[in-house]
Order: sequence, then structure tokens, then C-alpha cells
Amino acid sequence: MRITALIFICLMAAGQVFARFDAEAAWERGNEAYMQGDYELAAMVYDSIRAEGYSSSKLYYNLGNAYFKMGKIGPSILNYNRSLKISPSDPDTRHNLRVAGTYVKDKIDAVPVFFLRSWIRSWRQTMSSNWWAAVSLVMFALAMGAILMYLLSARLALRKTGFYGALCALVLAFISVSFAAGQKNDMLHSGEAIVMSSAVPVKSSPDIASKDLFIIHEGTMVFVGERLNQWVEISLADGNKGWITESALEVI
Repeated sequence: MRITALIFICLMAAGQVFARFDAEAAWERGNEAYMQGDYELAAMVYDSIRAEGYSSSKLYYNLGNAYFKMGKIGPSILNYNRSLKISPSDPDTRHNLRVAGTYVKDKIDAVPVFFLRSWIRSWRQTMSSNWWAAVSLVMFALAMGAILMYLLSARLALRKTGFYGALCALVLAFISVSFAAGQKNDMLHSGEAIVMSSAVPVKSSPDIASKDLFIIHEGTMVFVGERLNQWVEISLADGNKGWITESALEVI
């Protein structure tokens, strides 16, 4: 480990004893270290901010960049995905995730998904849960305005406009609320994880002596299922399933 990283650890330990953690100063220090090419120190600083309970798409994005520059594909993909959980439509994060994905050894063909479900999911991911919630409030306000138009207008044309306008606004408000809830659920209760070990044998049962089904490598995304002691049942996008040790992966 570099001397600068050791000095940083000592300063952080001392600073937390005598003063409150200064996230803004740490953020600037991490950015400075990254710009100077000290990616190990930058990742350490960003991780210290995260460990203090701070979270943002930009923090995870920078952390993913630092790990990618260090050649650590698993942590970089993990943090890019965490960034997308907060800002799902960010083009820079999506681009860097695609680039990092080219270094993953496992090329898995996903099971085809019904086109309507895929289309709805892609639309939902155009904005974060907070933005969808804001859209739903706007739609509800427009619906209330249209209802008032329907109730108060004397002209038949305006009453029809108010009725159908309120109907459309309420439908859009319902869709926005459901999208906001779905995005929030994906962010807080993700069943996805990234393999962090260079190579992991997938077992037929939660037992070290059980049969090896196949091997997965660092950076591969898996879906987490049942847990038993230190074992986790995982499934891949192509439908293959098995058990691996919990320490070999990290949940997004």
C-alpha cells in the first residue's frame, strides 16, 4: 500500500476522534487524488465517505471509475450499478458500465423477456423514483384542475375537455406512482449482486463437498435467492442456478 494511503488512514482515524467527519473536504481530497492519478487513495477516500452513511449517484460513479482505473472490475461494476440505482438514466454511468462489462469473462445470454414488460421497465428507468413521484404530483394537480373545469364550466365543450383531461391525468398519475414505487423498491431491495472473487465454483448444494456445476468470474451479475449459513443460492440471467459462498459476492 502506498505511503499516501497509510497517511490518509492515520489522519482519518485521528480526525474522527477530535472532529466531526467533513464529507465535503473528503470529497475534494478524493477528487484531487483521482486527478493526480492516485486511484487507490481516491477509492479509499470515496469509500470512507460511503462508510459514514453518505450516498449519491456521483459518489458511486467516481468510486466505480477509481476501481476501474485500478483494474478491479468487480468493484467498478458494483459501484456503477449502485449509481444507476439512484440515477438510472445517467448516460455516463451506463457507458462506463458497458465498457467495464467487456472485461467480464462470463458472457451470459439472458432469457428473453416479454417485450411489453421490457418496454415498461425501460420507460421506468428513464427517471429516478423521486422524479416519478414529482411527475405524479403534477398529474394529480392537473387532474384536480380538470375536475374543477368539468364542474364549473357552463359550456359543454369545456366540460368534456375537463372530464377527459381529468381521466387522462389520473391515469398518468397512477402510472407515475407505480413507476416511483418500482424504482424505490429496486433501489432499496435489490436482489442483484456482483461476483467479487476472480473465480467461484457454483455448487449443486450448500456444501463444500457437493458437485461443481460451473464456474463464474469477477464482475458477473447474479440474482440472490435463499441463504443458508454462509451459502447463497444464485441464479444467472440465462436461468442457470446453484450455490456459492456469501463472501464471494456483494449485493448491489
